[in-house]
Amino acid sequence: MNNDPSIIDNLADLEQFLLAVEKGGFGLQNAAGVAMATSNVDGRRFVAVLDDKHQLLLSRWVTEEVFQTGQDLVRKGVRKH
Repeated sequence: MNNDPSIIDNLADLEQFLLAVEKGGFGLQNAAGVAMATSNVDGRRFVAVLDDKHQLLLSRWVTEEVFQTGQDLVRKGVRKH
């Protein structure tokens, strides 16, 4: 399910991931949204990039802390400084 063995363990890395998705840095076709989710298999948390049919395009594991504290960042988007 997860496309990368690295785990996002801080909000700065989550922000970088979200900006890369937004700017097309992963070369994804038809990316329509980003969501936080929980794996049904083992309960691990991840951030998911979805297409317009809610199909998974890309994901990264996140720590429980990032899952809890990064939900607004995913929901509202990265604010430009």
